[in-house]
Amino acid sequence: MNIPADLKYSENDEWIRIEGNTGTVGITDFAQDQLSDVVFVEIIAEQDEELNQGDACATVESVKAAADVYLPVGGTITEINEDLLDTPELVNTDPYGEAWMVKIELSDPSQADGLLDADAYQKHCEVRLA
Repeated sequence: MNIPADLKYSENDEWIRIEGNTGTVGITDFAQDQLSDVVFVEIIAEQDEELNQGDACATVESVKAAADVYLPVGGTITEINEDLLDTPELVNTDPYGEAWMVKIELSDPSQADGLLDADAYQKHCEVRLA
């Protein structure tokens, strides 16, 4: 299970990479593994839309299930990864790189303080697999 140390994680299996006041959001390696082969990604958030922490920003469908993707922090959507519409399999092959879903300008950076670090997220996943 790949859990990069430089990211923050939600208990719903989203990750966020924070650089300055901007966050890049996607789903974790654990989530894509549980979903299996991703066949469809729909970004339901819109450019310049302001969303709250916990709001859905995307839907991911696989051969096994469908899942919503929630924002780990609130803010304004600044960019949407349009590449996922044509190549949803990137979620399986590169969940922390090319398969990012949205970029967001954080409205309250302190919300990230409540997220899990890599060690806490790994323990969270291990408990769910037990």
